Amino acid sequence: MSRFKFSVGPWNVHEGADAYGPATRETIPFEEKIKKFKEIGFDAIQFHDDDVVPNMNELSEAEIIAEAKKVKALLDRYDLKAEFVAPRLWMDPHTTDGGFTSNSEEDRNFALWRAFRSIDIARALDCNYIVLWLAREGTLCYESKSPVESTKKLIDAINQMLNYDKQIKIMIETKPNEPIDRSVCPTLGHAMAISAASVDPSRVGGLLESAHAMLAGLDPASEIGFALSMGKLWSVHLNDQNGMKYDQDKSFGVENLRTAFNQMKVLMESDFGKNGEYIGLDVKVMRTEKQEGSYKHLENSLKIAKMLEKKIEKFDYDYQKKCVAERDYEALEMYVMELLMQG
Repeated sequence: MSRFKFSVGPWNVHEGADAYGPATRETIPFEEKIKKFKEIGFDAIQFHDDDVVPNMNELSEAEIIAEAKKVKALLDRYDLKAEFVAPRLWMDPHTTDGGFTSNSEEDRNFALWRAFRSIDIARALDCNYIVLWLAREGTLCYESKSPVESTKKLIDAINQMLNYDKQIKIMIETKPNEPIDRSVCPTLGHAMAISAASVDPSRVGGLLESAHAMLAGLDPASEIGFALSMGKLWSVHLNDQNGMKYDQDKSFGVENLRTAFNQMKVLMESDFGKNGEYIGLDVKVMRTEKQEGSYKHLENSLKIAKMLEKKIEKFDYDYQKKCVAERDYEALEMYVMELLMQG
């Protein structure tokens, strides 16, 4: 039995299409995914706004809320919660040049409309967290946008969201690049600064994804610890990454086991989850996997997280203190490796 609650998104079970090739698996119906997530052992579902209401751009505000309530009934049927809703501001033609930081006022207004509708959807799902993955809030051509003005536009958009609904909290999911070249808000440190500059810093926090930290050349456990020290880590997306390449979303722990160990360790040491937070497993199945293996990456990631949890429960903190007092870090490092390699 894990001390943590885990979440997952519908997009984590996908067809295998990528930028260089077509789908390799069939689409699985939405409700079938939800049912399977519950069977695997997840507690909550992560949503984009159009995961809940696929044709939302064509609907009125009242119709959007009505459709969201249908999904709430589905979650209730399987005893699942909604962790958050994220406006998908990177797939629409209005967001070609970014959403909140677009050079087009019309497109910036569209981004705010989607953000407000995401808040409506979240409230219909009995959820008060909004995630901002700022996918296109940055530049491809550096001179096309002022970093000063882009940062101000982002803060203004967040302020408008906070003022739209006094109950919601915003989690900024940081990433340094891809699909843009330079992000306006690439790391959790930037997210903390954005939070401090907002009209209500108590309602703006961070979401750390392992792979995104690695793409920035940072250690994800240290990023987690940084946000935890400020009381600002409100969710994590655990996965893995083979170097500073494209965002791979590999199963948690399969590439960097010690890094995965340290992520779980700092979460456990800080009693993450005591305020209802979830550990998200934002992983993607390998493109070569057959249809029947569509959920295997989620099962594996959950298993690895729980196995590491048991390893950390055995961690000898007295021995750690002894090694630190004697400045014998070689001994401490070897202890960690032996702990990880023991059966």
